[in-house]
Amino acid sequence: MTIDLSIRPATAQDATALQAIYAPYVLETAISFETQVPDPSEMARRIETYQPDYGYWVAQKNDGQILGYAYGSTYRPRPAYRFTAEVSVYVDRSMPAKGVGRALYGHMIPDLKARGYHTLIGVVTQPNAPSEGFHRSMGFECIGITRQVGRKFDVWHDIALYQKMLA
Repeated sequence: MTIDLSIRPATAQDATALQAIYAPYVLETAISFETQVPDPSEMARRIETYQPDYGYWVAQKNDGQILGYAYGSTYRPRPAYRFTAEVSVYVDRSMPAKGVGRALYGHMIPDLKARGYHTLIGVVTQPNAPSEGFHRSMGFECIGITRQVGRKFDVWHDIALYQKMLA
């Protein structure tokens, strides 16, 4: 069951709502490798940093409630990687499988292509069957596993790299 929502560019004023969505991923899961929840000023800085070159999007209900967000970011810093973007999506955990992530990626992917990006990379902590299935459903292909590259909650975690070619 999908819900009625709209996608719009994120602004610094959304930082507190985005922090509330992101916090459980940081505090309760290894989905994010951050160990401390960024404060709203850091979330605002991230929006302002990535918005110009990659886009930073929010999904909201008609009443203005933000249900999720997605953004592109630098994949690797060297110039030859400038046509590749890492993509991330976070959805309010009370809204799984309601179409929020699909709507966000459905908006963001064509925008990144229009900006001239050639390749998108999604990084998925293992195991994470919902995210793996989501990325495959959006046309991403698993191109490999990097073993034990993150340590959180006293456990080593692998990541899977999911790639989508835009050209």
